[in-house]
Amino acid sequence: MSGNAPVILVGVDLGAPHFDGELEELGLLAETAGLRPVARLTCKRKAPDAALFVGSGKAEEIRLLAQTYGAKEILFDQALSPAQQRNLERALELPVNDRTLLILEIFAQRARSHEGKLQIELARLQYLSTRLVRRWSHLERQRGGIGARGGPGETQIELDRRMINDAIKRTKERLTKVKKQRSTQRRQRMRRDVFSVSLVGYTNAGKSTLFNALVKARAYAADQLFATLDTTTRQMYLGAEAGSISISDTVGFIRDLPHGLVDAFQATLQEAVEADLLLHVVDGSNPHFPEQIDQVQRVLAEIGAEDIPQILVFNKLDMVPEQRIAPGTRDEYELDGRRLPRIFLSAQTGAGLDALRAELTGMILEQGRGVMSPVAAPELDSDDH
Repeated sequence: MSGNAPVILVGVDLGAPHFDGELEELGLLAETAGLRPVARLTCKRKAPDAALFVGSGKAEEIRLLAQTYGAKEILFDQALSPAQQRNLERALELPVNDRTLLILEIFAQRARSHEGKLQIELARLQYLSTRLVRRWSHLERQRGGIGARGGPGETQIELDRRMINDAIKRTKERLTKVKKQRSTQRRQRMRRDVFSVSLVGYTNAGKSTLFNALVKARAYAADQLFATLDTTTRQMYLGAEAGSISISDTVGFIRDLPHGLVDAFQATLQEAVEADLLLHVVDGSNPHFPEQIDQVQRVLAEIGAEDIPQILVFNKLDMVPEQRIAPGTRDEYELDGRRLPRIFLSAQTGAGLDALRAELTGMILEQGRGVMSPVAAPELDSDDH
C-alpha cells in the first residue's frame, strides 16, 4: 500500500444486516491509511464465488473500472481468502487487499507504545503466514532437486514459513513480558482499591476527546478512525465524597475487527475486562449508532467484559442538526434486556460533562467505594515499560 495511491473500493452484499451500501466506512479506512478512493463498486451475491469472490463477470467490470480511473490497487470491504486474493490479482493485474489488511496497516502506522507495536507485529505476522506465496516471485527461482518432494519453490516456501513462525514465537514471548508489567501496574491500582473506569466505544466516537475533557490530559484526539491505539490511564478527582477514580482510554472497536487483532490486543483490552465500570461512548450524530453499539457489545462479549456495568455516553451532541435533547439530559437505553443509564453531552464543547461526573459520583457512592487521596496514585501510560 503506497501513500495517496488511487484505489477502487469493492463491497459485496451477502445479505448481512450491517452491509455498508455506500462503502462509507471502507472509504474512511482507506483515507486514514493514506489512500485515495477514486471509484466504488457494490454487488449482491447469495454467497462468495470460491475462486474470485465476486465472480468472473464482476471481476472484469472491476478491471475496466480500474483502467478508466487509473487505480493502482483494489480494496475489498470483506475478508478474502488467500486463494481468492491470488486469483483476483492474476485476473485484475493489480494488487488486491482486503479490509483486514487495511486495518492492520492503520494500526501499524498509529501504534506508539512498545506493547502496541508488538501486538500489531504479531497480528501482521499471523495474517502473512496464510499468504506466503502471494506475489513472492523469488519462490519460483528456487527449484527442487532430484527426488525432492513438491514442485518449484517448495524449499523456499518452507524456509519462509519457518522464519515467520519463529518471528511469531519471539513476538509472543516479548508480549508475555509486557503483559506481566501491565498486570503489575493493575495489581498496584487494585491494592489501593481504586474505582476503575474504562472508556470503550466504536472508533471515532470521541473517546479521547472525552478522556481529555474529563482528566485535562493531552491524549491524541482527532476526527479519524483509530486515532488512539494505546491505552492511557489517568486519575480523575470527583470531589470530597467520591474521591479519585482511575480512568482509561482504550482502542476503538470497529465492525469485523480482525480476530487476530482481538487476540493481539487482549493486553490492551484487559483494561476494559478488569474495570469496575465501562463508559460506552457513542457517536450520537451517526445515524448508524444502533449497529455500532451492537458491534461494541459483540467485542465486549468476546473479551469477557459483557457483564461489567455500563453508562452509555451519547457524544457529539453539538453535531446533531436541530438537536432537541439538552446536554446533560439523562434517561435509560434498553440493550439486550438491560436498561442502561444514558447521558447526552458534547465532549468538544464540554456541555453535559457535569451530569456525567454526577452520574459517576452517584454510582461510586451507591457501591460504597471509599474515598482516596486525589494524589495517591501515579499516572500510568502504556508507554511505561
